[in-house]
Amino acid sequence: MRKQIAAANWKMNLTYAQGEQLVNDLLSQSSVPESNREVVLGVPFPYLSMVAQKIKGHHGYSVAAQNCSQHKAGAYTGETSAEMLTSIGVQYVILGHSERREYFSESNQLLADKLNIALSYGLTPIFCCGEPLSIREAETQNSFVETQLRESLFHLSAEELQKLVIAYEPIWAIGTGKTATADQAQDMHAHLRSVLAAQYGAEVANRISILYGGSVKGSNAAEIFSKPDVDGGLVGGASLKADEFIQVINGLK
Repeated sequence: MRKQIAAANWKMNLTYAQGEQLVNDLLSQSSVPESNREVVLGVPFPYLSMVAQKIKGHHGYSVAAQNCSQHKAGAYTGETSAEMLTSIGVQYVILGHSERREYFSESNQLLADKLNIALSYGLTPIFCCGEPLSIREAETQNSFVETQLRESLFHLSAEELQKLVIAYEPIWAIGTGKTATADQAQDMHAHLRSVLAAQYGAEVANRISILYGGSVKGSNAAEIFSKPDVDGGLVGGASLKADEFIQVINGLK
């Protein structure tokens, strides 16, 4: 079975003390994830070292940055490099989140560059893709998301591709309270896997975890995650409360 992942994305939320308490609560209240499950905590840059230290020795827990620079190093004030992240024990990095695409104009080509440098430093990218409401209403979401994959991922070798996690996030369902139905999520995840299979072969495509992101919460996680091509979730608001996120973790296959 592919790795089943509950990935938290705290975004720009919580003070240091609040974040520390949340991690303490998660580690004390949740059970050790089964061998095929992983909990990834995507936290703001100032909290990465703290979280990395707290989860050390806790099986099944990893820490993720929410972004990284496409540059190796240099005069890029305010940026954080992939090398910096690995030097403090970060294992994952979220790339291409819809908010980065929308608010910071991140293009598919820029994300290809970020993927390259993240992989070169041993980070596991969680690559986000997904369509806005206008594309969904026009029923062109399949081709829209396929273009995101082609322009950002298809320069990678099969070996490199298998080091990625993909997160599908219908932008119209992020923070809106709207959620794609479990069947809608499955349909898109199956399409994404078919796009990967057409380029790299079914064996490679079937090894890649594809997460759903879009108003996942404790009450709907198990139903969404039960679908055959849904391998967990990238979770925003529900990851800011320990009891809610634990329900999400428990909903993994």
